[in-house]
Amino acid sequence: MDSAPLRSSPSASAPAPAPAAGALAGIRVLDLSRVLAGPWCTQVLADLGADVVKVERPGTGDDTRQWGPPFLKDAEGRDTDQAAYFTACNRNKRSVTIDMAHPEGQALLRAMAMEADVVVENFKVGGLRQYGLDHESLRALNPRLIYCSVTGFGQTGPYAPRAGYDLMVQAMTGLMDITGRADGEPGGGPLRVGVAVIDLFTGLYASNAILAALHVRQSTGEGQHIDMALLDVGMAVLANQAAGFLATGESPRRQGNSHPSLVPYQDFPTADGAMLLAIGNDGQFARFCAAIGRPEWATDARFATNTLRVQHRAELVPLMEAVTRTRTTAQWVALLEDKAVPCGPINSIAQAFDDPQVRARGLAVELPRRSDGSAGEDGIATVRGVASPLRLSATPPVLRNAPPALGQHTEEVLAEMGMDAAAVARLREAGVV
Repeated sequence: MDSAPLRSSPSASAPAPAPAAGALAGIRVLDLSRVLAGPWCTQVLADLGADVVKVERPGTGDDTRQWGPPFLKDAEGRDTDQAAYFTACNRNKRSVTIDMAHPEGQALLRAMAMEADVVVENFKVGGLRQYGLDHESLRALNPRLIYCSVTGFGQTGPYAPRAGYDLMVQAMTGLMDITGRADGEPGGGPLRVGVAVIDLFTGLYASNAILAALHVRQSTGEGQHIDMALLDVGMAVLANQAAGFLATGESPRRQGNSHPSLVPYQDFPTADGAMLLAIGNDGQFARFCAAIGRPEWATDARFATNTLRVQHRAELVPLMEAVTRTRTTAQWVALLEDKAVPCGPINSIAQAFDDPQVRARGLAVELPRRSDGSAGEDGIATVRGVASPLRLSATPPVLRNAPPALGQHTEEVLAEMGMDAAAVARLREAGVV
């Protein structure tokens, strides 16, 4: 993936280079997105080595900086005014504050776009046209630019002008209708997923589309516009549930933690709580039956195949529950672990981070806010987060820096554009940055 080489800042206080270059080293991303879907996309690119410059509103920044509690704590353990939410999707980025409503701010952003490989934005359809920052305007300045728009409903269609939010799309696509316990059961009714899964999937799809566009640009020399919609993604990730509907015309229904096409594939009570069994084939079921001393179940005319088990779910599950209550969760995991029968605990997030496999994989990380390890004005020196799950053998993600303080890199980035301290001071005085 070709790109103009990154220019280093003339400032003597510029951060030291990363110890290793990521797969996207040399790619510049101008991040005009806020909240979650867009920032999740750009964090993936940043983890892979791209130089991501996040543009925020002077004084307030990304909305999620205020989405607390919980808040980050300073060295003395006191709450700061920095919400933890922001840190989930903004590491490895540089933060600059620019008022895009100001003509000089618009000029700065256009200059940055001329040097960028990628722009990511999640404004309403047409919202950036008034600033000269829409795809058509920036493509005229930089034909190699890959411009990714993330909206609720896409650039076309009757809903295109609407604002879109993860919860709304979870409801509209039917995801909530298949999540939760069945009607008539205690606690029955539609539920949202515990994290903003449509936003997260949209960010992942967007990063994939950007990588594809960068690859195409190698041969064409041209950028392109990427139209990402939460609605489109929400429908796509219905996966087998959507496939089932399209094949039969019958809408799937909620059924708690059980699976519409696999049995046994759900939670089961144990002597001290609950466990999860995820038996996906007849061989696993036979091994489970042998382990628990019920080998006859594997050849029972009602249970011998998965299709039969689905048909006779109401008979098999109570039989299994009577057995699973006889051991603790840990005892079941120990019994089944070496028999290739998928079984595990239902952890809290705290228990998950304490799991030996999670610890062995190094999935909790602590990153410095500044290159010298010192705390900023907010008293925050380091921020804990979750490691990138991307494991590339030759060019692994490089987790360089914690999510930045608001405007932490404004002077640095403007210096790279050739501005001296006096010019930056004038822009600050005018409220541009």
